[in-house]
Amino acid sequence: MVFAIGTKVKLLHTGDIAVVTHWLDGGMIQVRVVGDDMEIPVFPEDVVRIEEELPKVKAKVVQGKQEKAPEVRPQAKTEIQYAILKSQGIQLAFEPMFRHDGTTEKYHVHIINDTKYDVLYDYEFSIESGILKTDNGKLSSISVIKVGDLSYDQLNDTPVFDIECKIITTEGLGEPIHKNLKIKPKSFFTKVKTAPLLNRQAHLFKLFENLQNEAVKESAAEDLETYTKRYAQPTTTWLDNVKDTHEVVELSTFQPEIDLHIEKLVNNINKLNNADILNIQLSHFEKYIDKAIQMGVERVFIIHGVGAGRLRSSIATRLLQMQEVKTFKNEYHPRYGYGATEVIFN
Repeated sequence: MVFAIGTKVKLLHTGDIAVVTHWLDGGMIQVRVVGDDMEIPVFPEDVVRIEEELPKVKAKVVQGKQEKAPEVRPQAKTEIQYAILKSQGIQLAFEPMFRHDGTTEKYHVHIINDTKYDVLYDYEFSIESGILKTDNGKLSSISVIKVGDLSYDQLNDTPVFDIECKIITTEGLGEPIHKNLKIKPKSFFTKVKTAPLLNRQAHLFKLFENLQNEAVKESAAEDLETYTKRYAQPTTTWLDNVKDTHEVVELSTFQPEIDLHIEKLVNNINKLNNADILNIQLSHFEKYIDKAIQMGVERVFIIHGVGAGRLRSSIATRLLQMQEVKTFKNEYHPRYGYGATEVIFN
């Protein structure tokens, strides 16, 4: 399908509205996202003209946001994120389940605990018409449990997830911490991320972030040696805003670019098909971006090459879903040409 420059389109994967600005090589087009100061490359099949958009479903709030099932491809083995990323706390994940025609049928609902603490939980999951499920039990550290299902249509029925947790420490149970999360369809579709432990795309919500601050403080007395070492240090140093020396070294050696050419990532590529290669590249990309966000760097360059543009388009789609990304662009660069995307963080 040919799109004229100036055509108003919708991005199928995110629901954002954009305007076509350029034609690119490999059959791709470049669009400017309305409301954001960014231009991204996309494939024509990933967008639809506004006037050609299919009739909206009857849902009163989530119209036009129906997700599409990803193309079925062999999945490359990836490392579980919690092994390398900073803990995000107790989280609620809605994993989409798709029908044969690619539309969303329902969501598997999971509670994720990627912290070092075991917790006791007590929750109630409800909609306007009544309670869907209640349960209580123990959620171990670095674990995930499935707590129910939510149909696509039920997104319009004001879903509410009410949970209370008590952290288990060496001193016993911590004080109860409580969260009442109301799922709003308008913002629901902006929360798509790779869920820790599940290692799959899901609509992700944080329930309790700083779990350590909520834990019961241990009152064990310090010995004299520990006390002396702690208080013999200067009260203020130039490292006050840095957590530890390890992070200083890590930040100083962090590379502001990553080369995603497959020969840079794996040794033997002879047995890999195109789907395997793309999955490996995206896995390395996500780990690198997560690390950059964790380290608090200002900007990075993702080297993807020119080629057919499939990797570049996939990277752009995922960057659009990251709240930590301020903007990104794929403009000509004297060092990378058009083969790299510059990412600027908030």
